[in-house]
Amino acid sequence: MQEFSPLTIRGRKLIPIVQGGMGVGISASRLSSAVARENGVGTIASVDLRHLHPDLLAQSKENPTQEKYDSLNRIALDREIKTALAQSEDRGMIAVNVMKAVKDHPALVRQACESGAHAVVMGAGLPLDLPEMTENFPDVALLPILSESRGISIVLKRWMKKNRLPDAIVIEHPAHAAGHLGAATVAGLNDERFEFKRVLEETFEVFKKLGLESEKIPLVIAGGMANFQKITVALKDWGASAVQIGTAFAVTQEGDAHLNFKKTLAGAEGEQIVEFMSVAGLPARGVKTKFLDSYMKRESVLQANAKADPRRCTQGINCLSVCGLRDGLEKVGQFCIDLKLAAAWRGETDKGLFFRGKDPLPFGNAIRSVQETVHYLLTGENMPAQKTA
Repeated sequence: MQEFSPLTIRGRKLIPIVQGGMGVGISASRLSSAVARENGVGTIASVDLRHLHPDLLAQSKENPTQEKYDSLNRIALDREIKTALAQSEDRGMIAVNVMKAVKDHPALVRQACESGAHAVVMGAGLPLDLPEMTENFPDVALLPILSESRGISIVLKRWMKKNRLPDAIVIEHPAHAAGHLGAATVAGLNDERFEFKRVLEETFEVFKKLGLESEKIPLVIAGGMANFQKITVALKDWGASAVQIGTAFAVTQEGDAHLNFKKTLAGAEGEQIVEFMSVAGLPARGVKTKFLDSYMKRESVLQANAKADPRRCTQGINCLSVCGLRDGLEKVGQFCIDLKLAAAWRGETDKGLFFRGKDPLPFGNAIRSVQETVHYLLTGENMPAQKTA
């Protein structure tokens, strides 16, 4: 059995496992607290959590204004953070993932801090101003998500001018991860500059050039890492401090989505997992469900008819800073991502958009617990049969 060094963030010694943030509603209080109870980093995705709260969803339908939507989503985030903290039994960490691409991201960061989250994780754009957004909350750990060393260097230089360093850096490989991916085009997902070993080596060189060798900023690699052998190589040979896992946790018993969502992700493999351009102007990866298959067949026609019109925002909430549907961007997605992700959370395969990582899952199409998943990731062993649900 391998013994891995702990992931240390703000003096907390954790297992080297970070659970990725997955919205809408896929990773909320139930999943994040379960991972935290295993002494890992459990992550709540801050995007549109009102769907998990019937009273807030009802209020948003009664008063469908932008201000009301934003306010209700912050209330939902506050509830989820406080529930996760209570259920984590003072173990691990509870982090909140905030997408830079979301229009309300400064307010969501502030809410995460005010509600007591231990950490804020930010990707979907360079989080250059995250230190300013959290300056009144110096005890909150900050974890930027980036995909290559150039972006890491830019963030570090900007943050150093503000006397702030990341508490850890998540390095996400676009060729393997789920959701929105850190490449400009679908064709660019496999660019060599994203290879983990290369990015780690280049990042250590960046540390040297900036005089940060002694700071020991943990590097967390994300994308296709739900495999004991891969984790061993990454942590023992490449110098990574931890791995971030998304899809393998999304399909656990404690995952916050509908059982049909979990079965859809767990049952997909090979050509059922496809890449496409999402509405945020970034490539994305998901399961080729009835909706996605139909959409991809009509994509060129929809893009050719794209036009800038705020009324095309299906939900009317203007959730993204850039939206292909609302803004008439003909080269990117032409659908309402909030509507489609919420349908996926409910398990509606005919309507939903099911983000999924590219690689096989630890237990195939079986739905297992967080505890069993963590045990496998750290040991390569299945737990005894009597403990399997």
